[in-house]
Order: sequence, then C-alpha cells, then structure tokens
Amino acid sequence: MSKLIIKNVSELVTCRGRAPKHGKDMSDIGLIKNGCLVIENDTIIDVGTKEILKNYNEEEYQVIDAENKAVLPGFIDSHTHLIFGGYRAEEFSWRLKGDTYMSIMERGGGITSTVRSTRNTSDEEFISLGIKRLDKILDMGVTTVEGKSGYGLEKETEIRQLKAMKELNEMHPVDIVPTFLGPHSVLPEYKGKEDEFINLMIDLLPEIAKENLAEFADIFCEKNVFTIDQSRRFLTAAKDAGLKLKIHADEMYRLGGTELAVELGCTSADHLLQASDEGIKQLSESNTVATILPATAFCLKEEYARARYMIDKGCALSLATDFNPGSCFTNSIPLVIALAALHMKMTIEEIITALTINAAAAVGRSDRIGSIEKGKKADIIILEYPSIHFLPYHAGVNIVETVIKNGKIVRG
Repeated sequence: MSKLIIKNVSELVTCRGRAPKHGKDMSDIGLIKNGCLVIENDTIIDVGTKEILKNYNEEEYQVIDAENKAVLPGFIDSHTHLIFGGYRAEEFSWRLKGDTYMSIMERGGGITSTVRSTRNTSDEEFISLGIKRLDKILDMGVTTVEGKSGYGLEKETEIRQLKAMKELNEMHPVDIVPTFLGPHSVLPEYKGKEDEFINLMIDLLPEIAKENLAEFADIFCEKNVFTIDQSRRFLTAAKDAGLKLKIHADEMYRLGGTELAVELGCTSADHLLQASDEGIKQLSESNTVATILPATAFCLKEEYARARYMIDKGCALSLATDFNPGSCFTNSIPLVIALAALHMKMTIEEIITALTINAAAAVGRSDRIGSIEKGKKADIIILEYPSIHFLPYHAGVNIVETVIKNGKIVRG
C-alpha cells in the first residue's frame, strides 16, 4: 500500500463538491490555511488542518513538507483535439495578415487540411505524438484531459484516433476522456449533402459505443457547417447509443446551439462567444457546463466569451485550452489562466473552480475528481509559491512544482 501525507500547506484548495458550482458559488474554493491531507493508495482519506495528523503515524507514510507552497486539485483540460497529424503554421500567418478563419476553410485550409494530414498519419505516430503532448500538459498540472476525434471524417481514421486515445490512456499517467467528433467539418465532396454525411456519422455510433471507444459525442454546430436540426439529429442518435453529449455552440455566429445544449441535456456547451442572453439564462438554470476557451479567441483575435456576465447570471463555467492544430495550437494552462484573469474579468477563485471541479463536471467525472476531499482520487498539484494568487501574477508561466496522479508522484 502506498501512503502519503502532505503537510504544512500554506494554502490548501479543496474545491469541495461533486457537482458543478454555479455563479457566485464558483468563488468558494474551500481554502484551508496550514492544511494537510492524507492519501492511501490512489484515494484521499483525510483533509484538514495540521490537527488531523494526530490520528496518523507519520513514520508509516511518505511525507511531503509543503511549507510556503499552495496545493490544489489537479487541473482538468475539458476540451482538446488531442490526436491529429500535421500542422498549419502557415495559416496562422495568413490570419495575422487579415485572412479570416472561415475564408481559409472555404479555400481548402482549416480542418480539411488537417484531415488530409491525419489520414496519412500512422497509428505509431499518433501514439508518439500523443505521449509528447501528454507529457507537456502533465508538467503544467493537468491530470485529466478530454480528447476529441474529428480529423478523419470517415470511419477508418475516426476509429484510429479513438483507439489511439484508448491506448494512450492505458500507458500514460494522464487520464483521457475520449469524445467522438465525427461531424467536425464538411468536406468539399459533401457540400450540399450534409444530411448524407450526418447519416454516415450516425452509422458509426453503435460500433463506437459497443467497443467503448468514446464516452461523449460532439458536433460543430455552426453556420456553413452543421445546422441546429442536423446537430439535434446527430446528438439524439448519440444519446440513444449510450453516449453523453457535448456541442461546439455559438462560436462564430449566433445559431442557438447554446439553447440546443440545454434542450438535449448536454454535459457541456463549448465556445459560446456568440451565446445569446436567452441561451445564457437557460444555461444558468440547467446542469450543462459552459466551457469557455479563451486561448482560441486570443489566437483568432476575436472577442472573448462573456464569462463575467455568465457567472453573474448563475452559469457554471469551466475553462479549457481547445488545443488543436489550427485555431488554437496551444495547450498552455498558464496562458488560459492569464487570459481569464486579465481579459475575462474572472477572479482567481473562479478560475481555479473552472479548471478543477467544474471542468470535472464538464467531462462527467465530478464524483471522482476535481476536488480534494475524502473519497476522491488523489490527483493533486503543488505550486512552487505559497499562494494561489501567484497563478495569474506570474503571468503565462508554469509554476506547478509537483504533480501527484492517483496517489503517486509523477512529476517533481
């Protein structure tokens, strides 16, 4: 049995809870001064001040003295496109010169370009690239990551992406939550035949569910991509197949994807740059988590989602990187924290909630991870500084010193 005590914690952030925190409750991070926690095997068995140590014989435990250090739940990146082939650095430069993301897509770039590269990427390359990417996010304190397919847009490559994530999940400390995003874009040959393409993606759902290749299904509900009705049809079929639901909603145009997410009971609605007041109201009254992706808006030079308004109206927000090869080629949690604090008017307490318990809810795992409390998995990070306020203050810099996954020290 592995046994671990972390004591003398300057600031111990617990984020207690097993459901997403809404509105003002996002500021409640359950901070304990001079905190302590006890871990046995992969589970937290006690949390509190130093007084709890009288119940344990420290000689039986590995002890970490976290004096002048802050301790938090492991970060959860709840929206990424983890496995893909090829890069689109030139397109980034085109955008800097004034080309829009949609105009690049219309002339064969964008997702279509990555589809070509991904189809030509071997399974071995998927694994090699995946390990490198997972190593980098683990260094930044990410202990669970959501990963989407969506760069095959046909059966073989979509299945290969999902199988690669399943293999990586078994071999790497970071847990991967797999999402089937078959309806990610419309290839030129399916322009005007989007319903036919949706049917092809629906036909894949039984096999994906049977083989346990995905926990979620997702769709890019967007102008010139998939309509509200097409999105409803695909997601309903996915739900019938036993998958939980996510949706790329109201990113570039206000279509009503936010409202559709609530209607269908999606676990999360993601992007939301153009979400309507009514959509936000409905989100606030639902269990659907609003997943905000500030690094994407930053890279596209778009206005940020209205995070402050959403929180004030009572929504449950999570933050994620949207790591992908096109619109947001970054998996930097420190960048996301800086953007949320400096440009989205979020407090550090709200940011931490959005990267822990609410992010756990956005991947359907808030009963197991996302907080430091008895019975939860011991996914924990230790900062090199004494306070959470160093996270936005040391802007854009990784200050995670130690990462503990399932009770084992995997970094630091």
